[in-house]
Amino acid sequence: MISTKLQDAVNAQIVAEMWSANLYLSMSYYFAGKGYDGFAKWMKAQANEENEHAEEMAGYILRRGGQAKVGAIEAVPQEWASPLAVFEHVYKHECHVSQLIDALHDLALKENDKASQDFLMTFVREQVEEEATASGIVDKMKLGGDAALYHLDIELGQRK
Repeated sequence: MISTKLQDAVNAQIVAEMWSANLYLSMSYYFAGKGYDGFAKWMKAQANEENEHAEEMAGYILRRGGQAKVGAIEAVPQEWASPLAVFEHVYKHECHVSQLIDALHDLALKENDKASQDFLMTFVREQVEEEATASGIVDKMKLGGDAALYHLDIELGQRK
C-alpha cells in the first residue's frame, strides 16, 4: 500500500509529466511552423515519452492500491525567439524535472517505501540522460551556429 502522502506527490508528478508533454507538443508545433520537420518530430516523440511517464506513474499508484488522479494542467508557452532558445528551455526544464523526481525519491526514502524508491530510481536515471541529451543539442547549436541547424534538424528527425 502506498502512503497518502506519497500517492499525492506522485499524482502531482503525473500533472508535471502531462504539462511537460504539452510543452514538448507546443515546441513541436512551433518547429513545424518554422519548417524544422526533424525538430518537430523529435519534440513530438518527447511529448509521447512524457505522457508514457504519466501513465507509468498512474499505473504504479493503482498497483499499490492507491488512487491515480489528474489535476489541472496549466497552459504552456507557445513561442520562442529561436531554435536555440527552444532547446535551452528544454535543458532548463529537464533540470527542473530532475529536481522534482529527486524530491519524490527523497519522500519515498522518508516514507521507508522501498518499492517506490526502486520504481522512482528508473526515472532518476532517465533524467540524467534527458539532461545530457538536451545539453548536447544546445552545445552543438552553439558550436555550429545557423549552419548546424540544418544538420541537427535531419539528425533529430531520425528519432523513432
